[in-house]
Amino acid sequence: MQRRTVLKAAAATLALPGVARAQNAKVLKVIAEADLAILDPVWTTATVTHSHARMVFDSLYGFDAGYTPQPQMVEGHTVTGDTDWTLRLRPGLMFHNGEKVLARDAVASLRRWASRDSFGQALIEIADEISAPDDRTIRLRLKKRFPVPRALANSALIMPEHFANTDSSKQVTEMIGSGPFRFLANERVPGARVAYARFDGYVPREEPSSATSGSKRVYVDRVEWLVIPDPSTASAAMMAGEADWWGAPPDLLAQLKRSPRLRLETVDPLGGIAILRFNHLQPPFDNPAIRRALLGAVSQADFMVAIAGEDHSLWRDGVGAFTPGSPMASDVGLEVMTGPRDFEKVRADLAAAGYKGEKVVLMNPADMNELSTVTVVAADVLKRCGMNVDLQTMDWGTLIQRRAKTGPAAEGGWNLVHTNLNGSGTMDPAGHIGLRANGLKAWAGWPTSPELERLRDAWFDTADIARQRAICIDIQKQFWVDVPYIPLGQRFFPYAINNRVRDVPRGGAFFWGVKLA
Repeated sequence: MQRRTVLKAAAATLALPGVARAQNAKVLKVIAEADLAILDPVWTTATVTHSHARMVFDSLYGFDAGYTPQPQMVEGHTVTGDTDWTLRLRPGLMFHNGEKVLARDAVASLRRWASRDSFGQALIEIADEISAPDDRTIRLRLKKRFPVPRALANSALIMPEHFANTDSSKQVTEMIGSGPFRFLANERVPGARVAYARFDGYVPREEPSSATSGSKRVYVDRVEWLVIPDPSTASAAMMAGEADWWGAPPDLLAQLKRSPRLRLETVDPLGGIAILRFNHLQPPFDNPAIRRALLGAVSQADFMVAIAGEDHSLWRDGVGAFTPGSPMASDVGLEVMTGPRDFEKVRADLAAAGYKGEKVVLMNPADMNELSTVTVVAADVLKRCGMNVDLQTMDWGTLIQRRAKTGPAAEGGWNLVHTNLNGSGTMDPAGHIGLRANGLKAWAGWPTSPELERLRDAWFDTADIARQRAICIDIQKQFWVDVPYIPLGQRFFPYAINNRVRDVPRGGAFFWGVKLA
């Protein structure tokens, strides 16, 4: 799409009914990483959906910049005997429709979240009771000790009870939360624009904002997400001052840095972990020997250079099951990823494992430049290994819908997809969706590994850090046996930010606390 076309479309959306704004309104304009195709954060793990949801919904606990859980919607909690938790909601909390936030809203939201989230599943499996004895009290009676604040800070967002009662296999499309921003549904233009307004009824905490915790005070009137898939068009919009915030691709960073109106900031020090995810339910990747064989073909450095260039400050290889540098990470078994790459050997190993030329459907999101680049590189690697690759190109929204399908590729399913895991979510087994291996209850890809599940349970059952680290070493050993996915490296994401934007939060692309000069 040409820049003139994009700007003309944006101008047209501003003329729609309900888009009028005060002449002096403070508007933060963000170029979104992708179109907001899915609104429901329970239904998908897509980053763009969860960035949206963090604006609209609030959580009982949040993470500070050190990834320590802090009370958010709750004023505090008491614990009896390590297993009986009583949480007390802060007074005055309200949804965007003016209704009070009640404990039963939270209970229904937790149950819906726990039906799909890996951390939530672990909680619900040991819960004898999750109830709301009164309007502000949430009670959890558990069979054994569990890191409740950490689980609820992860992605357990609170919505009204009648929305939360929606079956988690169906999408919630009406966005009424109690977070610091209201979703302006009547201003949404699919493929072009999403808008949010400050929620004046939000009750901030006294503590300063820190990542997803603290006051979350909003100092702008509106946040507008602009969908501009073409990087050159997006770059021009940033340099012209028509947008304020963009996760720019590496090849444009030097150009953006030269602009006197822009600066570059890395707001999330843990970045993302790029992965190739298998569909474990369908041939050929239902065969673990075939998955293992492909480890010998992947060079993490090659994948990282393809998407981030030679600047090593933007990426890291030597990535295993856990976020590099975190307490649970190790280099155990990494030699399978760091030894010489031998495509002929991999080809022979695939044949020995039983691969007979079956078609492999690899989904390619054309409107996600970085994901598409990695996908094309992966297709080339697979072909050099002798695999019959069917590279199917589609938009990101279609990919997300299709990724949820468990059936054969010939019936609209898939075999392999590239995506990113948040570095903050892969530091240990607790919220690590890529490691969960409980079949159809797992994240898309649906691996089954009783041993990974046993080790994960053992990690939860001990509070001793040394013992937890030893268990994570065993998990990584098993990871190379089961290969739930192939790690491709760790990416750090600098944002191009207009100099008029001040007080940018750390920990992610959050817009509370941001001020405009």
